[in-house]
Amino acid sequence: MMADLSATLLLFALFMYLALDGTDLGVGMLFSVFPDAQVRKWMAHTLLPVWDANETWLVLLAGGMLALFPPLYSEVLQRLMVPLFLFLLLLFTRALALSYRAQVAEHGQRWLDRLLMLSSLGAAFLPGWLAGQILVSRPPAGIVLDASLVPVLCGAGLVALDLLMGCCWICWRIGEPIVERARLIAGFWWVVMIVCLLGVILLEPTLWRISAQRWPGIIALCAVTGLLLVQGIALWREKMVMALMLTLALMGSVIAALAVGLYPWLLPEQLAIDAAASNPVSQRVVILAMLILLPLIIIYHTWSFWVFKRK
Repeated sequence: MMADLSATLLLFALFMYLALDGTDLGVGMLFSVFPDAQVRKWMAHTLLPVWDANETWLVLLAGGMLALFPPLYSEVLQRLMVPLFLFLLLLFTRALALSYRAQVAEHGQRWLDRLLMLSSLGAAFLPGWLAGQILVSRPPAGIVLDASLVPVLCGAGLVALDLLMGCCWICWRIGEPIVERARLIAGFWWVVMIVCLLGVILLEPTLWRISAQRWPGIIALCAVTGLLLVQGIALWREKMVMALMLTLALMGSVIAALAVGLYPWLLPEQLAIDAAASNPVSQRVVILAMLILLPLIIIYHTWSFWVFKRK
């Protein structure tokens, strides 16, 4: 029971990172379709108050994995060291470009904007691609890095999801100057996201099939279907804030469906939750600390969004 709670807390931290920082990465990638300097300035200003706090969840996820499931941390770090290092480097270059673009001349700003776009694209693609590598891993080989289609579709699907959230975000935070183009882009990436999701389900149906045989998975999969339909209606009716909330709920439902299909494994048929969990004393201490920290972090995020809620 304690190991299951530990895994649930880490899953929640993963969702919060993908939801919050994914929106920031989507806005960064959208710099490629909004060349106007003033619009880019507004887009950057929507991110500057909140982007660094969003990465708190990534730190919490990594630290919690090390303390709660050391074998999983060791396996992931050993097998995925190079792409994980590249991911962290891309987050660093994204932060560099975003923080210093206003401090340089126009020529330097254009180069930093290009760096922001490319680093946001890479940092959005890699978590999905890495998740795809883990989900299709099979014993006895473990996690094997390759360019198979399922991980690529996972990465592309996460990029599409982040771009969709980014479009909804800037419609909410900036408004009229960019709304028409952002809505068209959001509709396109909504279609791309659905295509990638269907491709992953068809090419790697095992976890989805297992999830559909358990009642929490049935609820999550029904939620995914319903949210996709309602999301399409919200985009068609130009309700962008509602579309953003529905996209966050959709992401949570997909993660929940995959988690139900994966249970009781951390790595499919290789590393079980109970077997990989640290000793009960360590788990109690870390879980208690996380249960104290999580509400504080959520309160801080809520307060930040409330302070900067105006366009």
